Amino acid sequence: MAVTESEAGGAYGEAPAVHEGILGRQSARESAARTYARALPIVPVRARGLTIEGADGRRYLDCLSGAGALALGHNHPVVLEAIRAVLDSGAPLSVLDLATPVKDRFITELFHTLPPGLADRARVQFCGPAGTDAVEAALKLVRAATGRTGVLAFTGAYHGMTAGALAVSGGADEVRVARLPYPQDYRCPFGVGGAHGAELSARWTESLLDDPKSGVPLPAGMILEPVQGEGGVLPAPDDWLRRMRRITADRSVPLIADEVQTGVGRTGAFWAVDHSGITPDVMVLSKAIGGSLPLAVVVYREDLDVWRPGAHAGTFRGNQLAMAAGTATLAYVRENGLADRAAALGARMLTQLRELRSRFPCVGDVRGRGLMIGVELVNPEAPSTAPGTDSGAPRTTTPHPADPELALAVQRECLDRGLIVELGGRHNAVVRLLPPLTITDEQAAAVLDRLTDAVTAAARHHPGHATPPRRPAIPAERTG
Repeated sequence: MAVTESEAGGAYGEAPAVHEGILGRQSARESAARTYARALPIVPVRARGLTIEGADGRRYLDCLSGAGALALGHNHPVVLEAIRAVLDSGAPLSVLDLATPVKDRFITELFHTLPPGLADRARVQFCGPAGTDAVEAALKLVRAATGRTGVLAFTGAYHGMTAGALAVSGGADEVRVARLPYPQDYRCPFGVGGAHGAELSARWTESLLDDPKSGVPLPAGMILEPVQGEGGVLPAPDDWLRRMRRITADRSVPLIADEVQTGVGRTGAFWAVDHSGITPDVMVLSKAIGGSLPLAVVVYREDLDVWRPGAHAGTFRGNQLAMAAGTATLAYVRENGLADRAAALGARMLTQLRELRSRFPCVGDVRGRGLMIGVELVNPEAPSTAPGTDSGAPRTTTPHPADPELALAVQRECLDRGLIVELGGRHNAVVRLLPPLTITDEQAAAVLDRLTDAVTAAARHHPGHATPPRRPAIPAERTG
């Protein structure tokens, strides 16, 4: 994976200058809205699986994975083979919404993975290439089908960057939806956490819908993430999801599951809703379904299909390369049991990472599901109460305030050690891990080793740090 002379700009010794030159031109020419490039000043030139090599010759373990879009990591052989097959066949690469053999195979494989009760009565709408466009389509769909306009959404949600998607996200500036409390243990909005906190969230939802003076008319739909990613890696309790399904079904409110980041095995089930066994009325899918290429769809119950021709369109909804790559990815994840693998490995990683919480007061909480993991950094010196108890247990105290500066320091220390991680959460104080589902035990151990070193280094300059913990290791999964 060495950088070639043409990619590095000449002799290998010139690589750092080429690296800095590219970054400088990016800063001078690209929009101020760029995000990842600010926190991750690298110039990728080659990538394979978990590993990225930069123009400066450094190698990194990528636990961002295209914000979760790379279920199989970078340039997986089955994905490259699928793309080459389409290129070599002479097939058109963009076909609007025309039927093609490539699209037919993608839909067949996609429907094969859908939750029971949906695949046999589903319709699929191909949208623009980003998940946010699929969210827009889902909102338009339920409004058209119900004749209603309001939407129920949740605090901490993230559904995209277009106008409608932003309106149902947690950071909306203008409130055009009814906002509901999303259950969580560490920072429970009711101060109790656990099953009791989730029950209070469900009761609040029922009260809002059934109280004729709540100010919230019966909505067109409810949209939720089975695991909030940008919101801080918050898995919804399975019982609570089943309760939301009953609440919406009893009131004829379509339930929209946003699986843009949680889908295709990420959480330890093929779709995150599979953990609870619910069947949503609408599913919003993107990221991993395109096998690393742009693709977004909405899958929904056929009785909701009241759209007129052209009600939701887009020039680039017929990306044949993305459909071929997506078919290969969906099939590979399904046939090789990568969802089960993510569940087992993710559980072991969480167990090891929780050692950090016991050694460092600044590690407030460690949580996640499958290979969607978050470590929340806090300020233990702030004049608040003691940290919360283990996730899932009721508590009477509130956690320390989030520490985004410490989280940023940890991210920088990770990058110095060749580990790419993302930040998220309400205050951008959650270090997030989204490794590809193909990560090995050895690679997972290296990730935790580098993350532990990074936390140790950052905490050394942070008030209230404790003795550095031993480096956690991932034991090999037993067989037989």
